[in-house]
Amino acid sequence: MSFDRDPEQTPAILSTQSLRQAQYATPIDGSNFSSTMSSTSSRDSLTARIQIHSTQVPKAWISPICGAGAGLASGIVTCPLDVIKTKLQAQGGFNTRTTKNPYGNTQQLYKGILGTGSVIWREEGIRGMYRGLGPMLLGYLPTWAVYLTVYENTREYWYDQCGSWWMARCYSSLTAGACSTILTNPIWVIKTRLMSQSAKTPSASDGMRAPWHYTSTLDAARKMYRTEGIRSFYSGLTPALLGLTHVAVQFPLYEYFKMKFTGYGMGEHPPEDSTSNWIGISAATFFSKICASTATYPHEVLRTRLQTQQRRSAMTTSDGMKVQQRYLGILHMCKVILKHEGWRAFYAGIGTNLIRAVPAAMTTMLTYEWLRNVITRLQEKGAELKKPVDGYPE
Repeated sequence: MSFDRDPEQTPAILSTQSLRQAQYATPIDGSNFSSTMSSTSSRDSLTARIQIHSTQVPKAWISPICGAGAGLASGIVTCPLDVIKTKLQAQGGFNTRTTKNPYGNTQQLYKGILGTGSVIWREEGIRGMYRGLGPMLLGYLPTWAVYLTVYENTREYWYDQCGSWWMARCYSSLTAGACSTILTNPIWVIKTRLMSQSAKTPSASDGMRAPWHYTSTLDAARKMYRTEGIRSFYSGLTPALLGLTHVAVQFPLYEYFKMKFTGYGMGEHPPEDSTSNWIGISAATFFSKICASTATYPHEVLRTRLQTQQRRSAMTTSDGMKVQQRYLGILHMCKVILKHEGWRAFYAGIGTNLIRAVPAAMTTMLTYEWLRNVITRLQEKGAELKKPVDGYPE
């Protein structure tokens, strides 16, 4: 696919070539030559240098770079909504479970998007809305860098294996999701712990707040390792892997919708930028994310509950009763939630999740596609500039 523009639309390339020719020409008046070229040469030469240097970026690095950039942008934009969603999902798991009261109480501290946001703002301020941003960014960068790289590089392999366009993309999504999930699960556990805690010092009798308090990402990692062991970093891994059905739905649908709306596949763009292309990408992301999130949301609640449950705790209640783990596994968790909170608990925070997930997905994919487009164009222009000008040495 060619991204070349008409000659009159590429002044930077023409002026740069003129500069290169001028290097081998003898000007009649040195001062006149300097004054003529100084006003445009600095900007054009900088653009040309960037374009030429971009050709040194290996093709294999483009997807990781674009994926990391997309994850960074998405994390910053959607962190406050992620905090609200995490608190809504996790609060039912903080009920104190004792031998006398094995299932705690059903009182809720956080209610709805606005209610949760107001509680966080009142108790913690702006810092509370961005609690966990560090590990969130630390997680998003490798997650999307790994995911998008593996996804793009396994589609052809799986297509050769099964011969189906849809199945190849589903298998690629599952493969990429498994790689990124296993690699980054410890980061997400820390992020979830930080987001779910409150600024107030928790007490054992306060069943609506997290029973821990971490001051930073490193502090959380140290305390979790010291009190709960290495296995705590992989809490929620099983439902997270089960949740790969989410990406198995989202990305095949995204590619399908993008092809329908724009005529181009993932990472591909028309020769000329157009508003309709970016509207098509936004629409494809919107519809694919809505479908995937609605179909697979319950696994996020299960994963959050496991991630926010301490594996071993020496805590006791005010009357000396030992606190026990609320959930003993995924099946037990499903039974407890269904019995004591109802089926609606499996969709706790879904409104917030959609409000967060759709803009996050749109930010991610628009940033990824934009970076791919920019780097591709830079490399093509740089390759043109590296060609020798007729009549002059290279």
